[in-house]
Amino acid sequence: MKITEFRVVLPLEVEEYQVGQLFAVADASKNETGGGEGVEVLKNEPYDNEMGKGQYTHKIYHLQQKVPRWVRALAPKGSLELHEEAWNAYPYCKTVITMPNYMKEKMEFKIETWHKPGRGELPNVHNLSEKELQKRDVIVIDIASDPVHPKDYKEEWDPLKFKSEKTGRGPLIGPWKSQVEPVMCCYKLVTVNFQWFGLQTIVEDYAMKMYRRLFFNFHRQLFCTIDKYIELTMDDIRRIEEETKKELDAQRASGAIRGTVDDTKKK
Repeated sequence: MKITEFRVVLPLEVEEYQVGQLFAVADASKNETGGGEGVEVLKNEPYDNEMGKGQYTHKIYHLQQKVPRWVRALAPKGSLELHEEAWNAYPYCKTVITMPNYMKEKMEFKIETWHKPGRGELPNVHNLSEKELQKRDVIVIDIASDPVHPKDYKEEWDPLKFKSEKTGRGPLIGPWKSQVEPVMCCYKLVTVNFQWFGLQTIVEDYAMKMYRRLFFNFHRQLFCTIDKYIELTMDDIRRIEEETKKELDAQRASGAIRGTVDDTKKK
């Protein structure tokens, strides 16, 4: 088991981030779906139970055509479906990713996030025990200055160059994290448990690298698209989510597949 806390500082209000995150997730889902593949939203509904009050979502990520052909040939039926359950009681959110049709209890990726004002200086926002703190690694992500993988770079999502027309924020240059206002931090605690002899360490290390890259790129995009969501309300977001669900269902039923990875190239 590996535990890593990623801290992402952003020039946003905590309330602005809530709308921006949901908007960005809905938008990204549409770009990953089609031809029976992609994201299937099973549930998106309010909850009020022993866990508290918030919004519950259950999604299935159908990945059969989104991995190389050799992986598809080796993978058992149903093994390339990831289930994601999320409890959004903002500013606290919890997401659990499993593979119930194949790995069952032997694989669980858990992401717990606190969204707080400030510059990432809170030492133990997740109230970890001393034993957990000894296992925890802390990685601070700078969305402007950290190196970008060449395949991920898009000029329109570059905080070093972006300036918001509606808020005047950006570009994020120099020691921007100590200077910007407003400012907040996402404290993302990722716990990866993959119980497979001979592969556990490899998969857990790879997963942490994947999450670091995901959080980095997602928050670069989130900041640089602020003008698209800064004036939206939560009612607007719920309407967009409902429209997105209908669109995803239609795309999955269509013949067009987006984001396919294969070993061969068409000539």
